[in-house]
Amino acid sequence: MTRWMIYRWMTYRMMDPMIRWTTWLWLLGVLLGVTTAAPGRTPPADVLFINGTVHTLDDRQPRAEAVAVRRGRIVFVGSTAEAMTYRGPRTRLVDLAGAVMYPGFTDAHCHLFGIGERELTLNLEGTSTRAAFLAAIADRVAQTPKGEWIVGRGWIETFWTPPTFPTAAELDAIAPEHPVFLVRADGHASVVNTLALRQAGIDPQTPNPPGGDILRDATTGQPTGMLIDRAQDLVRRLLPRLSPEDYERAAIAGAQRELSLGWCTIHNAGSSLLETNLLRRLCRTGAIRLRVYNAAANRPAEVADMFRRGPIIGEANGRFTMRTIKAYMDGALGSRGAALLAPYADADTTGLFLTPPDELRALCRQALRAGIQIQTHAIGDRANRQVLDIYEQVLAEVPPAQRRVRDPRWRIEHAQILHPSDIPRFAQLGVIASMQPSHAISDLHFAPRRLGLERLAGAYAWRALLDGKAIIAGGSDAPVERGEPLIEFYAAVTRKDLTGFSGAGWHPEQAVSRLEALKMLTLWPAYAAFEENTAGTVAVGKRADFTVLSDDLLTIPEADILRVRCLMTIVGGEVVFRAKEPATGNSAPPTAPTRNDSGNKPDERRAPKPHDRRREQVGAAGRPLDAGVDHGAKQSPSQPPAVERF
Repeated sequence: MTRWMIYRWMTYRMMDPMIRWTTWLWLLGVLLGVTTAAPGRTPPADVLFINGTVHTLDDRQPRAEAVAVRRGRIVFVGSTAEAMTYRGPRTRLVDLAGAVMYPGFTDAHCHLFGIGERELTLNLEGTSTRAAFLAAIADRVAQTPKGEWIVGRGWIETFWTPPTFPTAAELDAIAPEHPVFLVRADGHASVVNTLALRQAGIDPQTPNPPGGDILRDATTGQPTGMLIDRAQDLVRRLLPRLSPEDYERAAIAGAQRELSLGWCTIHNAGSSLLETNLLRRLCRTGAIRLRVYNAAANRPAEVADMFRRGPIIGEANGRFTMRTIKAYMDGALGSRGAALLAPYADADTTGLFLTPPDELRALCRQALRAGIQIQTHAIGDRANRQVLDIYEQVLAEVPPAQRRVRDPRWRIEHAQILHPSDIPRFAQLGVIASMQPSHAISDLHFAPRRLGLERLAGAYAWRALLDGKAIIAGGSDAPVERGEPLIEFYAAVTRKDLTGFSGAGWHPEQAVSRLEALKMLTLWPAYAAFEENTAGTVAVGKRADFTVLSDDLLTIPEADILRVRCLMTIVGGEVVFRAKEPATGNSAPPTAPTRNDSGNKPDERRAPKPHDRRREQVGAAGRPLDAGVDHGAKQSPSQPPAVERF
């Protein structure tokens, strides 16, 4: 008898009798399980998805017709005929009827609460002229009691004529008795009126806070009403706080919207403790069916809690994971807060650092030893170089043997403007570029003015990064952008705005292939979340997360990409969103005002009016609330369930 066998026997003899009895029952269950899975018998699936085109992104089997799912995992990928061998008396059949299934789309960078909160406050998205912007505010003022705050988000001046920031004086004319706080679409600048400035104590003598800028009139020195980055906090601290109920409504509304667009997973870029705890609870209770890869905000309380608690991985049946901290290096390009190596082409500034480099360096050291991922917002070329320098230094200081996770997969969020010499460093350091393709087609209308044509060579450089063997995790940055996966896919492969326009010097060679764009929304975000073994492709053993669209993104004409509809979103084998109408392939692309890169006359072409996309909301159990079939009803063992069709 070997020493190992003697050890096991002695261990068994020392067990509590109840534990020994439980062990025998467990072994018996294993044996019975083997018996029921004897050769020649296929354990039935919970659900079969059949008669579709399945793009698996699995190199061993790139295409299939059907998928079988059991207990939220994929157990078969192949033909419909073979999939039917997994059909049992209680197996649900979903007939894809020629629709196209993809690995579940992942938004690698968005702000879930911002998406929901945008609907709870004044939504200024789409105010394509200064007059429309002011009219929307005036309408809200008319509905709001005097003295109460007017709070909103979503304006962007680059489409206005002239494309200049709004001012406190303009707001005073329509809201003299309401304090006003309106956040630019990028979240890195706000405009306030004189009453808000007065209540915050901001006057010509107020110094700029670290990492912020109070814009002032060049002649009088009076604040113009524009607050950049950290200067917004001077007024933000005065705003009425959302109630816990408001936060919950925002989170649920944001999650439902994401599911309706085809997102199965989101990487939520920076949460407070309140938001984190709420998200965990909503994921546990099933109120949110979306998978959430959450990042803690880089603030003292949130960081301390993260290091005290450690990573949370796969909580709520894989719905909630939190193992990363979101830091900021600089601001945004549109508000001239992005940190550049040389001054802006249209202003005498090089932007701002929001986090002192020594502070980020210390955070990275601590995170590397604790197994915490770091993702850092960096837009300008100076900010990106600074973050790469810090990452490189800390990775050299802390050898793999001293790391909790040998491959930390640190990320740079946005990575928009890069010096060409820094592009190869992403792959060399193993740094993931977390980028949002829609930024390129929004920014093409003002980035040439901010940067000049020469620096556009390193702007939104997807092709160069991929050729250098870097990983790009694609996202949307909603609510900064619209947040729609089809817009992100379209932007990545066309590098044109929603009307087909692309400005001079916009480097069309930096576009990516359709297969690469698909990986940017599936496999590569899974890698960025350490989940490539459980998500990102349609393969046996992986999560049954799928996005079903009306058309094939890999083959349809470029102009038709924005007409594609999301038909179904499936998370863990459950249909959590289903389009109400059958696929017609004729929904029109979203529209957006555009102008050429000189900021003059808008492009005259117009996209068709959007199709009326009636959506069907899905309950916590993953069933349509108004479905005609009661999927929860008991099925007769002798009568297989009816096939579900579009």
